Amino acid sequence: MRDGAVNPLGVSVLALLSEGPMHPYEMYQLLLSRKEDRIVKIRPGSLYHAVTRLHERELVAEVGTDRGGNRPERTTYEITPAGRRVLTDRLAEILRTPVREYPQFVLGLSEMHNLSASEAVALLRGRIEDLAEEIAELAGYQQLAADRKVSEIYWAGIDYLHHMQSAEVSWLTRYIDRIDSGELPWPHDISAHHTTLTDRNQEST
Repeated sequence: MRDGAVNPLGVSVLALLSEGPMHPYEMYQLLLSRKEDRIVKIRPGSLYHAVTRLHERELVAEVGTDRGGNRPERTTYEITPAGRRVLTDRLAEILRTPVREYPQFVLGLSEMHNLSASEAVALLRGRIEDLAEEIAELAGYQQLAADRKVSEIYWAGIDYLHHMQSAEVSWLTRYIDRIDSGELPWPHDISAHHTTLTDRNQEST
């Protein structure tokens, strides 16, 4: 990502404002109703901060304020021409360029040999159970969108998450089966295992 590039939440804000003027609270509620919190980390404070930063960069502009009842004043924003250019540029960059995001789970898989096989397998099975709930919930969102005849193009992110999590469950299930069957031997003596790897690395140099 380039220095000063708009972050993911900023992209979401610009995308919302490309639909029409909104105030930050409306943006927050709309993002939640669309389940965008499955794709971007959304907090009221961080969203307001994102809008402020976009405004400072003249990517969004104030178009008015309103006050309803005892509620505090709400400022409505719209996207500027510069904001539209930044939105399309960032989307092109995100879609085209793979980024190493270093997910924690990959680190856990890489170092799980430091646990016993039974403990690692139990933890992975617990993960599969949680993922199964997530997958069922995502499938529910997909069905709801389909029932409402919302074009699939608008929930491609949810569809992608559904397929990726389903693939993860399939991979984990197969991996656990290989451990249980003995096809994938588990190091019983962790210190000896590390010594063996060190010796092999030294022999290869």
